[in-house]
Amino acid sequence: MNIDVLLGLQWGDEGKGKIVDVLTPEYDIIARFQGGPNAGHTIIFEGKKFILHTIPSGIFSEKAKNVVGNGVIIDPFIMKREIENLDENDVTIDGKLFISRKAHLITPSHRLLDAAYEKSKGKDKIGSTLKGIGPTYTDKVARRGLRTGDIKEAGFREKYNKLREQHLRIIKSYGYNVEDFTLDGLAFSDYEEAWFEALKIFERLVFVNSEYMINHALSTGKKVLAEGAQGSMLDIDFGTYPFVTSSNTISAAVCSGLGVAPQKIGDVFGVFKAYCTRVGSGPFPSELMDDSGQLMRETGKEFGSTTGRPRRCGWLDLVALKYSIMLNGVTRLFMMKTDVLSPFDQLDICTAYKVDGEIMEEVPYDMTAHNIEPIYTSMAGWDADVNDLESMDNSPQALNDYISFIEKETGVPIEIVSIGPDRKQTLFRK
Repeated sequence: MNIDVLLGLQWGDEGKGKIVDVLTPEYDIIARFQGGPNAGHTIIFEGKKFILHTIPSGIFSEKAKNVVGNGVIIDPFIMKREIENLDENDVTIDGKLFISRKAHLITPSHRLLDAAYEKSKGKDKIGSTLKGIGPTYTDKVARRGLRTGDIKEAGFREKYNKLREQHLRIIKSYGYNVEDFTLDGLAFSDYEEAWFEALKIFERLVFVNSEYMINHALSTGKKVLAEGAQGSMLDIDFGTYPFVTSSNTISAAVCSGLGVAPQKIGDVFGVFKAYCTRVGSGPFPSELMDDSGQLMRETGKEFGSTTGRPRRCGWLDLVALKYSIMLNGVTRLFMMKTDVLSPFDQLDICTAYKVDGEIMEEVPYDMTAHNIEPIYTSMAGWDADVNDLESMDNSPQALNDYISFIEKETGVPIEIVSIGPDRKQTLFRK
């Protein structure tokens, strides 16, 4: 049995959480393979809304096991709040949530470092979520990080204190003190106390060597879905550097983030919005700074689920989309938030860039160093409410034309069309 992969093809916020939730009944295990609490996967059903930052989106299934893989980084304070919210809504994690012993921990001083680094950049800020993601991955690569398996080992507090003091020295070298920052509205000492208290939550979780767990499941015929976070255009190597996240977000990261061999990768499901959004700084060729962009933002409720920041909005960028499809080996496409385009009587799709006067269909090496002008193909909009569609058989012709155009350009079938936030508002195409 092979492991299927689901990931985002744009700058994150594509709607991956909803689709994982929809597909979970087909799988025995849902496994996160990278990222951390900078993710915000939103799931809505039965009038309830959940936002997951670390826990896989299959947690609402009665039968599926959920694995946080070694490629993920975990903030116990944030995970504790996630679990408490699930408890309050009668969603159990007991016996369903498994944590890799090799997953690294985000400590309070990692978050302080993140804030200090971002503040020191002044007007050149990259738009960090300030969750400590970058500093934690830095320590992982520098071989001085703390892993979840260390929590139950002797000398954990000593290791913690050593790393903490190193971080505080760096912060001081930037001219800052711990008193200059708050973490989720708390002073550093208070947050640190709450962080250690949150470690108790791990007593309810099952620590595993997840690479063995995943491979054993595959060898015994179990179906596994790898769930990605952020989006392909935020990949540390292939995204719009330096305005990227600190991990590899593409399908290749499944191998290192879960410990599976490349030949065990099965289908790759690519999730994208019918338009584009981005949070924070960084290049965005098809961004709309006019009333159309504002209408997208208001209709789509485009505000970050992790940061609350308003998202930048723009037309679908096929140059970037085809790039992500190539990098990931996407076999099936899922188009999200189709209903957000309903108010428009005309739609534009970016099919090429004019880069410093030269027309090209490739993503430039450095999108920040060039004047990039989008070249658009215009199509008729469906200008109709699609929220209550029960099948694609009754969909507006203009919507069918939009889908067909994307399929022809990308060479990949669109098999799911989402027409609203609820799991019921999901249409399957043959």
